[in-house]
Amino acid sequence: MGMKQYEPSKSPDAEEWLVLDESERIELVREYILEGGEEIPEDAENIHAAIHVVVENQIALGVEPVPATMAKLTRQGLDRHEALHAIGAVLSEDIFDLLQGNEESWPQQRYRRRLEKLTAKRWRKGQW
Repeated sequence: MGMKQYEPSKSPDAEEWLVLDESERIELVREYILEGGEEIPEDAENIHAAIHVVVENQIALGVEPVPATMAKLTRQGLDRHEALHAIGAVLSEDIFDLLQGNEESWPQQRYRRRLEKLTAKRWRKGQW
């Protein structure tokens, strides 16, 4: 059994999501993208899917403040998929800084602060 399909507008059942292998999670998201769920450049599909998976993992595992940020952003009017992208954008910037050598280790406190400051209004203005 298990999950057959990923739909970012609906929160996956945490137990079903977490029982999947990471590669299966990424493949479910890639299938969603490839079926026209999003307009993503072909060379960005894998990283885009991976960011979706990391954010979904953090929500399923209850890694705060990610679930609280998701709830806040959807209360403020973003749909769930757009809220995933907003959180993913913050995550991506912090990953980029880490890969560039700007951080010695994962900047957990900065990630937390940035998510706590993130609002639907700021996201829509491109000020996350």
